[in-house]
Amino acid sequence: MNRTVLDLWVGFFVAIGIAALLFLALKVGNLSASNFAETYVLQAKFDNIGGLKVRGPVKSAGVVVGRVANIQFDATTYEAVVTMSIDTRYRFPKDTFASILTSGLLGEQYIGFDVGGDERMLKPGETIAKTQSAVVLEKLISQFLFNKASETPEQQK
Repeated sequence: MNRTVLDLWVGFFVAIGIAALLFLALKVGNLSASNFAETYVLQAKFDNIGGLKVRGPVKSAGVVVGRVANIQFDATTYEAVVTMSIDTRYRFPKDTFASILTSGLLGEQYIGFDVGGDERMLKPGETIAKTQSAVVLEKLISQFLFNKASETPEQQK
């Protein structure tokens, strides 16, 4: 094998390696445009979204059915308005319950859909009426400590 052919093969494998690293970086950052499925928009209002981020997953029964498209603050109701892009293959009843959940103890936050039993389906652009905000770990700890501190010595036994 002469030097030119060897250099060509090395360059070819280096280019494949760089492309693979770029692909992995985009996948890890949820920035890849590999999902070309058609979507429709749903909205939900939450009192507290915790660490939810744009491009965060929307799951139902553990399956990713969409992504968070936008997060805004409604100055009139003082709530966070989360806009979600849902894959058109999936339809949800009007009484679907949207909760902000955490993967694991300290993992990423996502929106979980608990499906209801209504026969009418949510239409594109509608707002999910039933929501549960994120559980903030700091609030839980402070409530626990405050309750422990307010107990009398007889109650602590």
